[in-house]
Amino acid sequence: MEYEIIEDKTGSITDWVCAELHLGRGWLGKHVTFGFSLCGKLIGGIIFHDYRPYIEVWWTIYTTDKRWCNRRLLKFLFSMAFNYLKCRRISLSVSKENQNCINLVKKLGFKQEGLLRNYRDDGTDGCIFGMLKSECKWIKQEKKHE
Repeated sequence: MEYEIIEDKTGSITDWVCAELHLGRGWLGKHVTFGFSLCGKLIGGIIFHDYRPYIEVWWTIYTTDKRWCNRRLLKFLFSMAFNYLKCRRISLSVSKENQNCINLVKKLGFKQEGLLRNYRDDGTDGCIFGMLKSECKWIKQEKKHE
């Protein structure tokens, strides 16, 4: 099974993620997107957006195949956020009705931090999740010397 992580240099993966989530691109400022392909077929993408240096980055993820979520990719994504961008937290929102996604982000180690009522374009609520670098089990933590 050939699995590949692709940097979106042309914007086509960003366009695909936004279209599939019915978001348009008007909300996106500066961002970086990575796609995940399996046997040459795009199965998912993640947009790193609203980056505030040394503070946080937001993730927007879309996938058509649960096999996107593997250890290699998770280590890469968390390392990008915490080590390369040097953020101390990652934030994301999930529709309250999307229980499968809520279960997944909790399993990854995100903590629910709030609820935005009537948040989405269709009037549904959005759950806010966050993860601090110190809580991330997907990257090696630097040991503090006393």
